[in-house]
Amino acid sequence: MTEQKSGFSAIAKKAILQPKESLVEVQKKKGGLKIGIPKETAHQEKRIGLSPQAVHLLVAHGHEVIIEAGAGSNAKFSDHDYSEAGAEITHNTKKVFECPVVIKVAFPLESEIEMMGHGHLLMSALHAPLLDKSRLDLLMKKKINAVGFEMYKDESGGYPVVQSMSEIAGGASILIASEYLSNIKHGKGVMLGGISGIPPSEIVILGAGTVGQYAARAALGLGAMVKVFDNSVSKLKRLLNSLHAPVFTSITHPRVLLNALRTADVVIGAVRAVKGRAPILVTEEMVQTMKPGSVIVDVSIDHGGCVETSEVTNHNEPVFTKYDVIHYCVPNIPSRVSRTASYALSNVFANMLLEMGKSGGFKNYVWEKEYIRESVYLYGGLLTNDFIGEKFGLQSKDINLLIASMI
Repeated sequence: MTEQKSGFSAIAKKAILQPKESLVEVQKKKGGLKIGIPKETAHQEKRIGLSPQAVHLLVAHGHEVIIEAGAGSNAKFSDHDYSEAGAEITHNTKKVFECPVVIKVAFPLESEIEMMGHGHLLMSALHAPLLDKSRLDLLMKKKINAVGFEMYKDESGGYPVVQSMSEIAGGASILIASEYLSNIKHGKGVMLGGISGIPPSEIVILGAGTVGQYAARAALGLGAMVKVFDNSVSKLKRLLNSLHAPVFTSITHPRVLLNALRTADVVIGAVRAVKGRAPILVTEEMVQTMKPGSVIVDVSIDHGGCVETSEVTNHNEPVFTKYDVIHYCVPNIPSRVSRTASYALSNVFANMLLEMGKSGGFKNYVWEKEYIRESVYLYGGLLTNDFIGEKFGLQSKDINLLIASMI
């Protein structure tokens, strides 16, 4: 019996000396988010805030995603795609809006805000110049925390949503212009880029920001002659450095611009308003001097338009003709390529939600990530955006003071 004991003792000692697998510390979740994605009801809004791939990523990190049936159909994402990614599909709209976090592309209607829970988080476009006070009052009454994604600034100081949507709008504007120059859209039958023995079309781009840069890149790629106007010399320099191609650039001098418009086949309005309405750079008299059959694509129509003759159109009836010049003035051009635009939005939202989950919720996230604060226009129902305050005669609060006081 003693020998048996000593035998077991020897085996036990040997086992102790054997190398063992070390336990890897797993990061504990501070709390999963419950995220609702409703179906967009705004006129011709075809984008969705999260792609199926993003939903799969969020679910894998312990978050819950509830999507209204058919929400992704306009971006060609099926309910099956989302179900396979781990989302719950529901026909109950109220159930989606009752989620503590609601992701929308367009600003919600009053009936949609009514379904939201008190103190919940709304992440959507704000469109401050078009905002009406009744919906703002309702959000404030419900003490909603609200983030306008076009104002969202990342850790690098850039505006990723604006950047992505501007890239899409810039590239798409040239493709749109090409369509309306061709016979297919009853244009004058001109190819945007020239061929041997035939001079290329002339493109005038107003604005050297992201929209202008990507419009210029697309136009050059098709072989067009490009002229870019902007009052910022630094933006013009940056555009030239990024394109590495011969492009005519000028400050927006009325006489120089007028001469360019007279020979232009296409004019792209790519001026973004810093606050409020975009400035008028092309007057009605200037439009009258343009060639018959030329095309204006006023991307700035989202901010009122930078061409005096521009009038808001829609995706079903996108153009009108004035002074023999075709005007394309559809707001929200990215919805024209809704799947690409949805992926771009999803890249931003998914990262924000993952960071928010790691922080333990929205208020902790805003406390830890100072760069997010600029996009917050309601914090606990209190207005924190100066532009909206001035527009409606309301007093706005300093979000940094609100956060510091832990309201």
